[in-house]
Amino acid sequence: MVRQHLLQSLAALLGDSSDHPLPDFASIKAARWRHLPLGGRLEAVSRVDLPDMEELLGIDETKAALELNTRQFVAGFPANDALLWGGRGTGKSSLVKALLRRYADQGFRLIEIDADGILDLPEILAALQAADPVQRYHFALFCDDLSFGSDDPGYKALKSLLDGGVEARPDNVLLYATSNRRHLMPRHFSDNEEYHRHGDEIIAGETAEEKISLSERFGLWLGFYPFDQTMYLDICAIHLRRLNMPADPEQWQEEALRWALQRGSRSGRVARQFARHWAGSKSLAGQ
Repeated sequence: MVRQHLLQSLAALLGDSSDHPLPDFASIKAARWRHLPLGGRLEAVSRVDLPDMEELLGIDETKAALELNTRQFVAGFPANDALLWGGRGTGKSSLVKALLRRYADQGFRLIEIDADGILDLPEILAALQAADPVQRYHFALFCDDLSFGSDDPGYKALKSLLDGGVEARPDNVLLYATSNRRHLMPRHFSDNEEYHRHGDEIIAGETAEEKISLSERFGLWLGFYPFDQTMYLDICAIHLRRLNMPADPEQWQEEALRWALQRGSRSGRVARQFARHWAGSKSLAGQ
């Protein structure tokens, strides 16, 4: 009995998922892929962070583009993998999760994978097919803060998934990835030395072409940018109004600017954090 228990514990640790039930996507909206030494498995996420789409401010055009792509996808029409790139706190991952909130009732499901899970992509697709054999759901593989080093093995695995692998990907699976890097890999000054001129055209060298080739396999590129000062203050005001705080700029603008300066960023996340700080401290002082 003790030996059997030890074998079961070791199998679970190393990744034997034979005794681990597949998620029931009729009752959950999201799952995560847990990478293990000798495999991996899908695990249901019972409490999902689901932002409201209306609370993502200052990115209207980007929201519209990704929402249109998602509507196509859940309707069973052709849609593209999407790379959301840009500065921290600009709403990239929040937008993907907000789409889950809006389209879960139409069969949209989110599968969170991390950098280690990239190497398990064939196993992830097989697990999704087993969990949903009749393809009632539409899965977005969600990889947050994706980036690669120069010799990262996940780089080629992801290229194969996006375009170029022998095995066809199911029609009900897309990849939504976020990254601070537009081309997912670090850029070095030495890359510039490979560029050369051909007439009036600038031709990239092999290293630069390799780094660009992965991001080009995403059909949809969406850039997220820090706000200028005016937009940042406007969004602070909206968040303050939603927290039922006075919106007189003279009461809070100077502190809002100091708050952004201390964090080195004017983003939607920073504006929301300032509003919560201001509302909470003023409410506490008024007790």
